[in-house]
Amino acid sequence: MALCLVTGASGYIGGRLVPSLLAAGHQVRCMVRSPARLRDLPWADRTEIAAADALDADATRAALEGVEVAYYLIHTMGGGRDFAAADRRAAHVFAEAAEAAGVDRIVYLGGLAADEDLSPHLRSRAEVARVLLDGAVPAVVLRAGVIIGSGSASFEMLRHLTERLPLMTTPRWVRTRTQPIAVRDVLRYLTAWASVPGEVDRAFDIGGPDVLTYADMMRGYAATAGLPPRLIISVPLLSPWLSSLWVGLVTPVPAAIARPLVESLRNETVCREHDIARYVPDPPHDLIGFRHACELALKKIKEADVDTRWSSASTPGAPSDPLPTDPGWAGGSLYIDHRTQSTDVTPEAVWRVIEAIGGENGWYSLPVAWRLRGVLDRVMGGVGLRRGRRHPRLLRVGDTIDFWRVEEIEPGRLLRLRAEMRLPGAAWLELGVHVKDGRTVYEQRALFHPRGLAGHVYWWALAPFHRLIFGRMPRNVIAAAAPITSAPR
Repeated sequence: MALCLVTGASGYIGGRLVPSLLAAGHQVRCMVRSPARLRDLPWADRTEIAAADALDADATRAALEGVEVAYYLIHTMGGGRDFAAADRRAAHVFAEAAEAAGVDRIVYLGGLAADEDLSPHLRSRAEVARVLLDGAVPAVVLRAGVIIGSGSASFEMLRHLTERLPLMTTPRWVRTRTQPIAVRDVLRYLTAWASVPGEVDRAFDIGGPDVLTYADMMRGYAATAGLPPRLIISVPLLSPWLSSLWVGLVTPVPAAIARPLVESLRNETVCREHDIARYVPDPPHDLIGFRHACELALKKIKEADVDTRWSSASTPGAPSDPLPTDPGWAGGSLYIDHRTQSTDVTPEAVWRVIEAIGGENGWYSLPVAWRLRGVLDRVMGGVGLRRGRRHPRLLRVGDTIDFWRVEEIEPGRLLRLRAEMRLPGAAWLELGVHVKDGRTVYEQRALFHPRGLAGHVYWWALAPFHRLIFGRMPRNVIAAAAPITSAPR
């Protein structure tokens, strides 16, 4: 069995590929910028973790030492005007480091499109594929179109557009043909290339058995989900930018991620060959069809068994400042709203409420104000409140909760969230519980590190609302914990 390196292990595909490789008997090393993001994953203790940035040649070279098969799953979604240049640089660094480390094969999951007028993100995927194929290490490039699976950005966009809009006025891209593929088939192909013998150095198109337009997929999803038929009217006026804003308002996928998805839908993504079957034979019952893929995804969502989501990866534009509690924090102004409340409710019951906060359970304070802040964030191009939670009760480092991300969790004691909303600064919310003098103490801190004058103005302008919002949370959290027993879940 091979030693495999997986980049992007904290992302949607990488987070599912690692356990698939482990189940196939391979050894796995994960290359991530922040090892803490993998700490709470159920397979973390069965893997090696290498801390490296893909643009750091020395760290990448060290991470690849001894590796036989390297999976390159690094994609930029959003990321500003220079994302394509950064993608090329990272691909060059990885290809050269793999050659220096003596890697046998690189496997890359790219985009499926044959048009000359590609969207910027599909063009970048094609450039990365060329860099890897031109390198000294044999590369296998798997080119996929729309991936259908619980938690994927493409599926979430499709699902929420269809569920929330029985009548849709849509742009021309709904008539573009695509060949969607189930995430299970993507993972089957990726995993297989860890053990396919011989030297293979080429690209393969991968897709499911159905060729559909986006409108066909919306109608197919509606039928699968038991929804009434959807009426779809195509108009030529909606630009990708306007479409992405609309998608950002209607679905949980923010405009920064929706835009590259929407722009790519103008390109036909249909397989031109199925040569991969010579190396990875089709399963006995054929590839998974679109409607069956939707059924599988909906079953996972219904059972709260979604392993990874599109939001598992870092959100474009989200703050990445160091924590105020880190020794190397740069200092400067730090505003803190600190509140505590004692109670006779057990600490276990209070923790149950803390760990389940957000999503459908809400924030225990002025729901209208939270919703308004979420809408404002969406209008500004942020993620808003619609990301919800991966699981209704359980959390792990790296999970998203509405417009927050779990940065630290000490079970039974502390939950620290980092804000990923649009802010003139960096913000955190800490919720904790401890025992003092025989009583349970709920502790809450909202921290804000302002950026420039706008940050200071923002904090003081919202100070009255903070008193209303944060001031009510301790009392309401404890009230919600009161009827909860500390029995095992």
